Amino acid sequence: MSSDELSIHVEGLTKRYEIYAQPVDRLKQMTLPTLQRQFRRPERAYFKEFWALRGVDFDVRRGETVGIVGRNGSGKSTLLQIICGTVTPTAGSVDVRGRIAALLELGSGFNPEFTGRENAYLNATVLGLSREEIDARFDDIAAFADIGEFIEQPVKTYSSGMYIRLAFAVAVSVEPEILVVDEALSVGDELFQRKCFSRIEAIRDKGATILFVSHSAGAVIELCDRAVLMDAGEMLAQGRPKEIINRYHKLLYSPTDQAAAIREEIRRNSHAPESRGAIGGGSSEVVVSERAQETFDADLKPSSTVEFAPRGAHISDAMLLTEAGRQVNGLVRGRRYRFCYKVSFSKALFKVRFGCLIKSVTGLHICGTLSEATIQDGVMVERVGEHAVVEFLFDCMLNPGVYFMNAGVFGVEEEAETLLHRIADAIAFRVLPVEDNKSTEMVDFNVEPRVTFHA
Repeated sequence: MSSDELSIHVEGLTKRYEIYAQPVDRLKQMTLPTLQRQFRRPERAYFKEFWALRGVDFDVRRGETVGIVGRNGSGKSTLLQIICGTVTPTAGSVDVRGRIAALLELGSGFNPEFTGRENAYLNATVLGLSREEIDARFDDIAAFADIGEFIEQPVKTYSSGMYIRLAFAVAVSVEPEILVVDEALSVGDELFQRKCFSRIEAIRDKGATILFVSHSAGAVIELCDRAVLMDAGEMLAQGRPKEIINRYHKLLYSPTDQAAAIREEIRRNSHAPESRGAIGGGSSEVVVSERAQETFDADLKPSSTVEFAPRGAHISDAMLLTEAGRQVNGLVRGRRYRFCYKVSFSKALFKVRFGCLIKSVTGLHICGTLSEATIQDGVMVERVGEHAVVEFLFDCMLNPGVYFMNAGVFGVEEEAETLLHRIADAIAFRVLPVEDNKSTEMVDFNVEPRVTFHA
């Protein structure tokens, strides 16, 4: 890749913080090591080291949207702050090519005594707009924020939602070449969140480069071309968003005693060739009629399956059946099917419930459900050596295409519900093509168009 194709080049990025137990230790660190060297005494450090980043390397191409995922404390925010220039790295380098706008801590630069209008002008100036450019765009900023007459009131009188609305409106008004978003959209109501995502999509469609941090798997899969998994300051893996999200969830829900091994497995597998297809094999496309029969193709298997570490429960034998009990993976739209799997238990569990999830090829969550919790007189039930047979009956309302099923088991441990076992992309299935199909997108809602012409 030539340097002209890059928007961001990160090489050997490292950030170390010095953590002091008490304020006086900071003073000691500033003065005592010098005296210790003068009197040839062993030097002592009065702080603990915290490595927020360790040797991170990656590139972002122009026009690419890259999602960054990872557990809390993995270094995601530190990485973005260094890229935006608000934090200085301990080692390594960052090369950013283009005007950058950051949605990190929205409104962090607002003066509470200034009005919304004054803060909009102040922040837009910091982001690189001239007075004339701000004048030309202010009406759009005010319209997007949609806070009415409060735009002329001090922001100290704003609710948190109004604060965020104005801050986001200012940040996206600069028409950036690089947009950096760090969980800024996890606040506000659903309508405003959708409005923000729509604006980000528009910025992306104009060719801007986007770095996007989110705990929302669906948002990363839907928005991003590529994803990066961070953990403990390291970049563990990068690749297709769906594959990276599966690895991230496997690490996130791993038992404490297995986390290190799973982390090493992810790092090791990150050097393997990236999977280019979500399924293996598969029969050629056959258009079916209303009287068509379901099919079973033994070669229609996911290559993206990820099995999470079990916590006393283990899923096996996932399959799709017709209502009559025949195994299938070629489904006919409009008919009813059974998603089945077995769960064996290796320890006593409480309030166990089971789940399924249907996903698209891109990993978009289409439909999911959970069973009721299994309780016997409100007490824990010993299930060691037993197994459960789980069935989810559903109507196939999906349009022709390939889809994937997740299977999951949940239960209560230490008074909190936790994931006991999950298999992501446990099976793949195909909804067979339909003759004269007028339904579009993924789901068929049996829409009936009616058109009337009038003179």
